[in-house]
Formats: sequence, C-alpha cells, structure tokens
Amino acid sequence: MTCTFWKSLRFCAVMTAAFVDGAVAANFNSSSTERAAASAGIVAQNASAPGGRAIFRDGVLERELGGAAGPGKLVDLTGTSDETLRLSEGADFVETALVRDNGRLFGLFARSDYAFSDFISPASNPLFFEDPRTLTEVRVHFANQWIPGDNPVFQGGNAQFAAAQVRVALTQRLSVIATKDGYLWLNPGNPAVADSEGTADVAAGLKYNLIRNAYSQTIVSVGGTFELDSGAHRVFQGRGDGEFHLFSSAGQAFFDNIAHWTMGSGLRLPANGSTRSTMFYWSNQWDVKLTDRFYVLSGLNWFHYLDGGNALPVNFEGMDLFNLGSNNVAGNDIVTSSVGLRYRFGRMNETGICYEVPLTDRRDLLESRLYADMCIRF
Repeated sequence: MTCTFWKSLRFCAVMTAAFVDGAVAANFNSSSTERAAASAGIVAQNASAPGGRAIFRDGVLERELGGAAGPGKLVDLTGTSDETLRLSEGADFVETALVRDNGRLFGLFARSDYAFSDFISPASNPLFFEDPRTLTEVRVHFANQWIPGDNPVFQGGNAQFAAAQVRVALTQRLSVIATKDGYLWLNPGNPAVADSEGTADVAAGLKYNLIRNAYSQTIVSVGGTFELDSGAHRVFQGRGDGEFHLFSSAGQAFFDNIAHWTMGSGLRLPANGSTRSTMFYWSNQWDVKLTDRFYVLSGLNWFHYLDGGNALPVNFEGMDLFNLGSNNVAGNDIVTSSVGLRYRFGRMNETGICYEVPLTDRRDLLESRLYADMCIRF
C-alpha cells in the first residue's frame, strides 16, 4: 500500500510539473494583453486613446495618465473617462442591493476572478474535481447514477444526489469552499435491500491560487477540505471520524482561449482507516467554445484505491458519491469517461449537462451517470 501511495504522489507531481512547464513554454503574442483585458470584463479596443496608455498589473487593467498610473482603478480604455467599470454583466440586483461601498458582496466577499472568465467548471467528479479559479458562487447540481445489475449486493437500481456547493473569495487568490452537502436517495434493484434516503455529509475547506497568469491564461491551485460525519447512516453517510481531502487543480487555455484543459488530482484520507477507504484520483476535462455561449466538453477520471476499511466485507466501493469502507478494495482501479455541454449566460454564470460511463471492466456502483448543474457567480 505504501509503495502504491508514493507512486501515486510521484505521478501527480510529474503531471502537474509537465502541465506548468508546457504552459510557461508556450509562445504568446501581443494579443495576450487584449485577451486578459477581455477576460477581466474590459474592452480594450483603443489602448492608444488620448489620455495615456494601457498597462496591466497583476490582473488589473489600468490607464497610465501623463506618465503616472492610477493604482487599482478600472477604467474604460476606449475613451478618457476615469469612471470605475462594473465587471458583472446582468447582475443588477446583486450590484445594487447586496454590494457594499467597498465593492464586496455583503461587504465581506470578493468577486470571482474575471481574468479567467472564458474557462468553465469541471462537470464530472463534481464533489472532488475542484475548479482552479477563485470564485464567489452558488452551484446547484443533481446527479442520477444507475447501478450495475451484476453488483452482488444492490443488483441494479439507481441513486440520486441533489446539493448546493458554495464558494466565496476572500482575496484574489484565497477562497473558502463548501463542496459537499445535500440529500441522497438510494433505490436498489435487490428486493431484499430496502430503499432509503437521507442527508449527505458536509465538507468545507480552503483553496489558494499558487500560479495565476492572466497573460498566458494559466492557473494552478491547491487546497483541502474536511468532511464531517454528519449524514444519515442509511445512505452510507455519517461513518467514522471524518475524512480529509487534499487536492491540486490547474487550468490552461489554448488557441487564443477557444480551448481549455482543466486537471485535478487529490487524496481522500479518512481520519479513521477502519471505517472508510483511502482513495487517489486524477481527473481531466477538455472543452472547446462552439460560440460565445456554448461549450462542448469531454472528461477522463481515474480512481485508485490505496487501502480499504473494515466496515463492509465486499470488494467494491462508491467512488466519489459514497465511501463504504469496504475491506477488499486495495489496488482496485476504475477509469471513467464523460461528455457534455455547457451554456454560459451573463459574464461567468453557466449551466450544463454531462453523461459519464466506466471504461474499465470494474464498475463497482457505476453503470452510468447523468449530471446537471447551474453556477451563479458574483
């Protein structure tokens, strides 16, 4: 188990290093500043307009007036106006009713990072594949998962999950994330196993941007959450003493922000190894903009079990949706593939649908899965 654990960590480090090296080595031309300006919600059609020249500092576009910059001011580069621009599009209620004089939501929370507004959030592995951007958002999502008919216990059936994730930016790089809550329905095909429903565990933590380059559209983040055993036992929640989730995620734009690659990896580490299993995952998503609003996406996820628990005497696990604490899963691997569509409305709001199936012979509790979600951002 220890050897496999360090191999998984080394694989994660190598892939992250290759990802960053490839991004830094990319050759970006003079349109990078224009791309960054457009992503920040500012139109820079005439950077040489009277009154000074355009400059870009740490994600903030400014005008240099008479050789002296106006620090931190967001100004319209198409003219000489010094008026602050409103970066949110189509959010009048939020702008007028909930934003205080300091420009923060409820006076506390910063805006989402608009320098990466052409990216979209990961669709599959929704509880653990974290968006690398700093966001202030509410994300509601629903999943329907079909269970394989040859599963020795459940013998088919399905499970549903409905929840709302919340993320709030404290600074441009640091955010608080609440990634799991909600309600579960479990409907086995085996008549000997009763239907059940109940609340899910609750997980929350922090995320921090290590690398944030608006010119090259490269972003890398790390973070961690802790899952409280607060859910209902009858839907395999509330077991043990909690679970740590340590993760990294990264994003890179290609072809002048038409295509994007988002990658995430992490470890699920139970506080009590006898009640939960230990899992490593590596998730990827590739997306292409079909129009200014529509995206097509595909994903690939690898779930690897480093160690099992002692809660159930079975050889299958629940991937991202459940942690059964099965005692015979160490070394098991499941690879899944997903395809989907996303529609973006407003500046950064989005909604989408995704369908996922396993590629490996091992399927555990996943015959297929259908997701739908909506993200509302400030």
